[in-house]
Amino acid sequence: MKYKTLRSIVRFIMNIIADVEVVGMDKLPQGNVLLAANHLGRLDTAVLLYAIDREDIIMAVAEKYKDHLLFGAIGRTVDAIWLNRFEADFAALREILVRMKKGGLMVIAPEGTRSKTEALQEGKMGVAFLASKSGYPVMPIALTGTEDRGVIANLKRFRRSKIRAVAGELFTIEIPNGKGREQAMRDATDEIMCRIAAELPEKYRGVYTDYPRVAELLDQKSPVQ
Repeated sequence: MKYKTLRSIVRFIMNIIADVEVVGMDKLPQGNVLLAANHLGRLDTAVLLYAIDREDIIMAVAEKYKDHLLFGAIGRTVDAIWLNRFEADFAALREILVRMKKGGLMVIAPEGTRSKTEALQEGKMGVAFLASKSGYPVMPIALTGTEDRGVIANLKRFRRSKIRAVAGELFTIEIPNGKGREQAMRDATDEIMCRIAAELPEKYRGVYTDYPRVAELLDQKSPVQ
């Protein structure tokens, strides 16, 4: 299946089952970018395909979806890198870096898996590593309304889910070599997650709710009185 055909199908289905609002995606530049999105439900990937009007997508997808009717088709169409979520999948990581060196739009969820609490979980350091190794700027993406529980409940009642995808500001990550590298990686990961949290309503901020950096970012977003 061609990418444009798949995207048309995804948009058609999403417009039937959901009211999707996309905010700030006009800030997405051409060229190399890493999109870091929170992961609430199975529709997250479909929402991002709905919102992103680019074909040079690099995407890692959990292996368990390889034979799934919809997500397997999406993965095959975008030539996804199939990822083992339960082990340190170094082969997949190497393949991601090879693809990123060739250029494109990397889409990844720093949490690594869907949130069981329907709010942000602690981010894993892989995204900060990829950003620092590739030099790609990072754009945080905040998704709401894609929780499996809510989507399924709405489908049973023949109601459309209200889904929102909000793009934050681009920023870059630099990780120094040598002593302190691991802490710098952790700090960079927290920065990515805090920037996602700052674009989310409070109930979705999860473990990052009380991070001072989130409060600082929210203050920066507030209009000057």
